[in-house]
Amino acid sequence: MKVDLHVHSSYSDGSETAETVMKLAKERGVTQISFVDHDTVKGLSEVLKLGEKYGVEVIAGIEISAYDFKRDRKVHVLGYNYHPDAVHIQTICEELLKRRQAHSLWQIEQIKATGYELDLSAIAETARPSETIYKQHIMHHLIDSDYTSPAYKQLYKSLFKGDGVASGDVVYIDAVDAVKAIVADGGIAVLAHPGQLNSYDLIPELVPYGLGGIERNHPDHTTEDHQKVEALAQQFGLFMTGGTDFHGTYGANIELGEITSPSNLLKVIKSWCK
Repeated sequence: MKVDLHVHSSYSDGSETAETVMKLAKERGVTQISFVDHDTVKGLSEVLKLGEKYGVEVIAGIEISAYDFKRDRKVHVLGYNYHPDAVHIQTICEELLKRRQAHSLWQIEQIKATGYELDLSAIAETARPSETIYKQHIMHHLIDSDYTSPAYKQLYKSLFKGDGVASGDVVYIDAVDAVKAIVADGGIAVLAHPGQLNSYDLIPELVPYGLGGIERNHPDHTTEDHQKVEALAQQFGLFMTGGTDFHGTYGANIELGEITSPSNLLKVIKSWCK
């Protein structure tokens, strides 16, 4: 088994269509996959059909953008194997997507005011089938260099970070509410890449609300992170997950399926969500 439970497509901020990603998964020998596009389940029906077409088992997934207001930091919460209608998840994510779109439109105007030429309709076309524009889509129209190149990183930082003209972020939902929504829809809530966002301290506070797992295997995680996740998983009886956080050319230079989840996780998730 080769299980990649952290994959993004053009339904959010990935550069590749769901079908292109699924083809790559088949070529790379991935046997189970989860598309965890940010704050949307819009692509689930297509992904399920593609899974049947290419013989790759699909686990319903999402990555919800949340916040730890106590510690003033971002938190990402993964949701797996939720009910297809995902009523609670869609309810909390609908407002998030509206905020993100409004913020992206503001960012475009700020960048244009500095002298860059940006065509909103062209950016929106790049973002499809997502109905939401992400920073990656804006950058696509500003620079031809790869995401991992020094030129890309420098421009991104100058525009979107610190004192950049398009810096700032949307108001996210509370991480507790993200966990509760996933659980209410019959899914398993997993804290995403705690090493990347330094969200370890939040784990004991999310467990009472139904947190079921922690992402162990991630491109940004070190050996120390692995050890921390393992200790916390054992302490609180949580599952461990993992994946590539694949974004195509909009993300780190990593092959689909290069980082995988524990081999027995699929059975664990299905058992947990019965």
